[in-house]
Amino acid sequence: MSAAPDLSSSVLGGALPVRILFVCLGNICRSPSAEAVMRALVREQGLQDLIEVDSAGTGDWHVGQRPDPRAAAAAARRGISLDGVARQVEVADFETFHLILAMDESNAIALEEIAPDAAAAAKVRLLREFERGGSEVRQARSRPAADLDVPDPYHGGESGFEGVLDLIEGACAGVLRELERAIGRR
Repeated sequence: MSAAPDLSSSVLGGALPVRILFVCLGNICRSPSAEAVMRALVREQGLQDLIEVDSAGTGDWHVGQRPDPRAAAAAARRGISLDGVARQVEVADFETFHLILAMDESNAIALEEIAPDAAAAAKVRLLREFERGGSEVRQARSRPAADLDVPDPYHGGESGFEGVLDLIEGACAGVLRELERAIGRR
């Protein structure tokens, strides 16, 4: 992992709308949850015209499937709707998206391996690098990568999905703060 991008310049380059891709392994639990949480935050702030979000998986096991019912139920309890169907990351996503947020280190490594060049690989970050925003983002990067993972709840119980949403909500709030700064909203 390289240093976190300066969202106001190197990654976004002044482009609007800013396009963010959330990525996990199969695109049925963590990344669609992050997409839905971020979409709700963007809508609450009236930034739908300035920030676009999507999600994908590094693997193809669940392509075409709806989000995991346990993830959808946990999100629904918080008033968030998980929509869409799973898709796999494509090389073209590195051209389309300004920021690609991986749910864990293994997904980040997989993304960097398929990135067409160094500039594309530099778009890959761990979602939890942004969980506090501002200067605390830089402090978070000094932690081991595993401490920044959003754990995969797929093989666990219901409480795992709630815990994942807690982490995602905090990190997405940090992403939004950084994006608002970058686009001049703060």
